[in-house]
Amino acid sequence: MKAIYGLYSDPHSAERAMHRLRSSCSALGFEVRNICLATSEPLDEFDLGWKEQKTAMPWLAALGGLIGGTSGYLLVSLTQRAYPLPTGNMPIVALWPTGVIVYELTMLGAILTTFISLLASARLPRWRKDVYDPAVAEGKILVGVINPREAAHDDLAKMLLDAGAEQVKEFASR
Repeated sequence: MKAIYGLYSDPHSAERAMHRLRSSCSALGFEVRNICLATSEPLDEFDLGWKEQKTAMPWLAALGGLIGGTSGYLLVSLTQRAYPLPTGNMPIVALWPTGVIVYELTMLGAILTTFISLLASARLPRWRKDVYDPAVAEGKILVGVINPREAAHDDLAKMLLDAGAEQVKEFASR
């Protein structure tokens, strides 16, 4: 992975760089999702981050709960029917014990699905090295582009410097 990035000392110049990169991504041949940003603190009052995106996580949790509840009911009812004990004219599949197991497996399915979808949406674990500079820990803001075209390197460097970057660097990982 290769990247070109600029280091900014104030959020206003970093915001200016983000807007310029977003507006010229098609002209320079990269996608908006290839823009990277790293800060040492959250800057919510600035338009640096990405807008909130809709997620399928609540629907996935409901689906996981449905699958968990269905599998819980099938587990309990099929087990009770496979080993029919004398119940004295009561139903073989007892309501309350079945309900407890169904409830527990519904919750387990919803929780496990939420956890797995959270890991997937956060892209964890990360197997590749992310773009980072030690100056970010000192308060600088990193704005750059991951895997830009070779022909666009000079234009990107000029654009990042024009937006107020103190330094423009390149990043290459193995």
